Amino acid sequence: MNKGKMLAALLAATVMAGTVASPAFALATSAQKKAIAEGVEARTKLAQEMVDMVFSYAEPGFQEHKTSEYLTGILEKNGFTVVRGVAGIPTAFTATWSNGPGPKIALGSDIDGLLGLSQYPGVVDMKPMVEGGPGHGEGHNSGLPMMIVAALAAKDVMEKSGIKGTLMLWPGVAEELLATKAYYVRAGMFKDVDASIFAHVGRDLGTGWGPAGNNGMVSVEYTFKGKTAHAAGQPWDGRSALDGVEIMDIAWNFRREHLPITQRSHYVITEGGGQPNIVPEKASVWYYFRENSFAKIRELYELGNTLSKAAAMATGTTVTQRTLGYAAPNYGNKPLAEALYANFAAAGLPTWSAADQGFAKAMQVANGVKVEPLTSKLAPLSTPDSRGQSTGGGSDDIGDIMWTVPTVTIRYPSNIPNAIGHNRQSAIAMATPIAHKGVVVASKAVGMTILDLLTTPKIITDAKAYQQDVQFKSDKYDPLLTPEDKPAIWLNADIMGKMRPQQEKFYYDPAKYKTYLEQLGINYEDFAKVK
Repeated sequence: MNKGKMLAALLAATVMAGTVASPAFALATSAQKKAIAEGVEARTKLAQEMVDMVFSYAEPGFQEHKTSEYLTGILEKNGFTVVRGVAGIPTAFTATWSNGPGPKIALGSDIDGLLGLSQYPGVVDMKPMVEGGPGHGEGHNSGLPMMIVAALAAKDVMEKSGIKGTLMLWPGVAEELLATKAYYVRAGMFKDVDASIFAHVGRDLGTGWGPAGNNGMVSVEYTFKGKTAHAAGQPWDGRSALDGVEIMDIAWNFRREHLPITQRSHYVITEGGGQPNIVPEKASVWYYFRENSFAKIRELYELGNTLSKAAAMATGTTVTQRTLGYAAPNYGNKPLAEALYANFAAAGLPTWSAADQGFAKAMQVANGVKVEPLTSKLAPLSTPDSRGQSTGGGSDDIGDIMWTVPTVTIRYPSNIPNAIGHNRQSAIAMATPIAHKGVVVASKAVGMTILDLLTTPKIITDAKAYQQDVQFKSDKYDPLLTPEDKPAIWLNADIMGKMRPQQEKFYYDPAKYKTYLEQLGINYEDFAKVK
């Protein structure tokens, strides 16, 4: 289908979406939405470069320095005012552009990678670029580039049509540590925001509303202090901090049997002593406590505190604790989800090539996961009834913003179905045409929705009423952060000090290469032959 026919089909879909939706939705004009689609298409190359560049930086939580510098540079060149280091976090920022008094719309997505998941893109086997290095095994390299393209397309239409309002872009820093968005809220970053759209990579184009069914979480590190002694010559004079850690862990594992099925909890020992013949004076263990309500999270947290003190008493040691992060349970806004969903038909789904489908199948076969083609159908709007009863699961600290301002999350098809999350499998596609095409369709949907929010006050009015009358009746925002808690900005600094010099040789150079795959010498089109 040529470009003219594609835009004609888009216009027809836009008109249809506006016809079937509630009068509260999709009230930006068809011409304006067509302009959004054209603006996004015109930035397809920019989208590809940003997605590939952020992938190549592969920076874990709190160390997203190159990523932040790169993305803020693009935003400043396009007229956005950038404030860096917000909420006391060096890699966090806000980028704001205003066309006069009107609604303020926040647009955000995460930017951090994961430790140990370095992976060549476009290669179906597990192949790290830097052995032991971080990588984008959650696809966080794609979301903020998508939001930037959507915002730039919306900015063009706002200027041309005289649409008033403000756009604010922001990054999810250290989301994998669930360590920043509660601090954003505490710092007042969203105090004057009217509506928020968040993005997370997925395998389809979808959104939803109501309780998401995932868990909130508190991240806590416990540090035990004891007394050194010769572990063989006079162990009776020592008090092992490591014994305190291990007894706490044993106690917690026994207690699991008597905890609700919705809880999830896990830990790593971050410090356990120096060498075997010295009784450890200091040892630390880092816990994630997850549950599906604010009260239940607090109960798990208090139980952990109790068991840590009991372990200290049992071993003759002392224990202190510090909160490293917090994430509220997720709750999507219904009017915003419906407004966003009304634009999905107009945005469309990617047109997958034979190479795209062949690559996806080759990756699935090579890694022993279910073979399923790239999506060709729009996902239904997810609701509490369609999701069914939750038994708990993962966490996302976008929940803290959801309990502060009406917020909706968009999933977009930039990854391969059935790839394991937090695994190199989920990095394999994230600098390929699959990722790029998913970003483009999501940018269109978000850009169109931005216009609807700015031109149709009733959507935001309904969104705020839903939050007050429905969401806040089910629970109240009750984070565990204290005024003394500070963002754990030191995390991952040591490992990046070692890894960054090795990673730098893999940074993408768009001045020399059209794509990152070209720079790496990977012939993606060979996968068109896969049957």
